[in-house]
Amino acid sequence: MFTPEELVQLIQSLIWLLAGVGIFIVGMNFMSQALEKSAGSGMKNLLGKICGNRFSGVGIGAAVTAIIQSSSATSVMVIGLVNAGVMTLMQATPIIMGANIGTTVTGILVALKNDIFNMAMYFLAFAGVMMGFVKKEKVQLAGNLCSGLGLIFVGLNIMSSPEAFGSALVKELFTNIFSVINFPLLLILVGVVFTALIQSSSAATGVVITMVGTGVMELELALFIVLGANIGTCVTALLASVGGAANSKRVALIHFTFNTIGTVLFAALLWIFKEPAMAILTSLFPGSDPMALQMRVSAFHVVFNVTTTCLLLPFTRQLVQFSEAMIREREETGKVRHLRFVDDNLLAMPAAAMVQAKQEIDYMLSVAEENTHLALNAIRTGSSADGETISENEDIIDFTNSALTRFLIKLSAAQVSVQDKATIGAYFHVLNDLERIGDHAQNFYELSQEMKQKELVYSKPAQEEIAVMCDTVMEMFAVAKAALENLDYSLLPKLTEYENKMDEMKDELMASHFARLSNSSCSVTHSPYFTSTVTGLERVADHLVNVGYSIKNPTGSQKERV
Repeated sequence: MFTPEELVQLIQSLIWLLAGVGIFIVGMNFMSQALEKSAGSGMKNLLGKICGNRFSGVGIGAAVTAIIQSSSATSVMVIGLVNAGVMTLMQATPIIMGANIGTTVTGILVALKNDIFNMAMYFLAFAGVMMGFVKKEKVQLAGNLCSGLGLIFVGLNIMSSPEAFGSALVKELFTNIFSVINFPLLLILVGVVFTALIQSSSAATGVVITMVGTGVMELELALFIVLGANIGTCVTALLASVGGAANSKRVALIHFTFNTIGTVLFAALLWIFKEPAMAILTSLFPGSDPMALQMRVSAFHVVFNVTTTCLLLPFTRQLVQFSEAMIREREETGKVRHLRFVDDNLLAMPAAAMVQAKQEIDYMLSVAEENTHLALNAIRTGSSADGETISENEDIIDFTNSALTRFLIKLSAAQVSVQDKATIGAYFHVLNDLERIGDHAQNFYELSQEMKQKELVYSKPAQEEIAVMCDTVMEMFAVAKAALENLDYSLLPKLTEYENKMDEMKDELMASHFARLSNSSCSVTHSPYFTSTVTGLERVADHLVNVGYSIKNPTGSQKERV
């Protein structure tokens, strides 16, 4: 029992301890956000290498998690990609396995920390200078990185200080607690609950490593808590999958199953071969100094994740089959639309979200192109065969416009670079242009059906003129699509040439039409349909130019193209 004075001191020490943990977590968030933003292009390249190779999947998962220092964020990102249909479960499973390896970097960093290797103040001072006097984004990102790294060391210093874990009262408190819960299964449960509460296995492992280094916790107890932390980190992915598609739930289940199998296996081995395991770790890192004690925990964390991955990687297909057997596809009573490449879970990783938003826009452009082609064909032939397809495509365009706009608004509020913010602004304009192109295509089809109903047919010269204009618009689609998808600036002058040509054709076709009206070779009843078609085609051309030039100028405005 503690005396009243000791109780007051203990409460103060616990407050110091919580402050240290809080600063440590804030530092991790600072560092991971800075790394993610500065490595955005690298992350995009990694995502582009996703394939069916299991080993490359493990490497991608490890690399991404090492960059953002959060296996939970990687898992949520993978759920988003699977939910959007970009990645299969077979591709996602090795990435989840690799994420567990990538998260061990934090443990190594914490274990290396000692009084000599204490760079906190230097990082913070350097960051303050850079962020205070330099306004360039890259320099400020470097400042944020240094700030995050510095805060991590500050948090570790506070946790290991005499006011926190270094306090004799705190040591006595935790000694008493762990004397009661020294049973392996209870220790694993502690790791699960603690990690689930703070939503970071890296932070949980860092705290445990610090506790071992300060002598608050015995090594053998710490190892079981570390095992539990690997299960607790699955909570974030499980929560992210709630309400999602069946595949997103399967990814979360695979993550949970993988970590649970590894934990059960290693817990059994530790339970049975405790003495040899302790002897091996002690021989690898001899001595009783804090760094040696901490490196034993960190090394075990690395061995656990690497070994579990090596053991279960050959059983990827079985894990996928198990998840599919446990979680069945639900039959949807009504037609529910979803974006093809985008999921809100991707907001946890803005770099990935940017890639997928671009793919969604590319897809929307393809749908708009198809609808325009079908509608213009209806004008030429008077056919109504493609009416249902045109209507369905128009619904897709409208839904994509509204749903992707909502997603981009959320993404713009996330931690994205200045360049990405400008790109998001361009995407808003592109969505508007594509939606307007879809409306024009719908109008073209409706005009063709009205003419068919009224048994109106253009004269042969009028048909030939409109056909040339239609062909030019479809050529512009190909150029604008290539420019947008490949970010090809060399195609932009060609778009401008097409636009000028379309403006000239509009004037010429209107003049020809009025000439035919004057010599009675064309009926006045055709006039509103001809005028609407020609004007609509010219406006589609304008929107296509805006789409192409969006890669250079976010607004795609005429004044800023040159």
